[in-house]
Amino acid sequence: METRKKKAQISVYLDPAIMAMLADHAARRDQSQSMIAEAAIASFLSPDAAERREAVIAKRLDQLDRRMTRLERDSGIAVESLAVFIKFWLATTPALPEPAAQAARAKAAERYDQFVTALGRRLAKGPKLRQEVSEDFGESPASSRADARGE
Repeated sequence: METRKKKAQISVYLDPAIMAMLADHAARRDQSQSMIAEAAIASFLSPDAAERREAVIAKRLDQLDRRMTRLERDSGIAVESLAVFIKFWLATTPALPEPAAQAARAKAAERYDQFVTALGRRLAKGPKLRQEVSEDFGESPASSRADARGE
């Protein structure tokens, strides 16, 4: 039967705030403070701790880079869509005579206010266009959530 080596005891002075954090963490994990402190010291002294931190940071930076790339693509698509719409609208909409133009401007202001109100409601609670597009093309909700997280 193998005998277990007795652990060495040390005295450590901790700042009260750090002690409170240690006690809280240990209570949440239902572990002893000694076990939490031992694991933290072992992790800190581990020769590969720096590499692990670097790997975690590199992974997070890669996720952020993918998200930024996606944002650039999406904003480029939005700008191009708007430009094509404006060109089409200008090419197909005839100029109105002055009496009709004044009435059209008044109606346009009213419609614009309605549009801004509807946009506000949509942004506050409605589904986003990106979600609707993914549903239209048969993308699964789980893959669109993973995509939104950058995975």
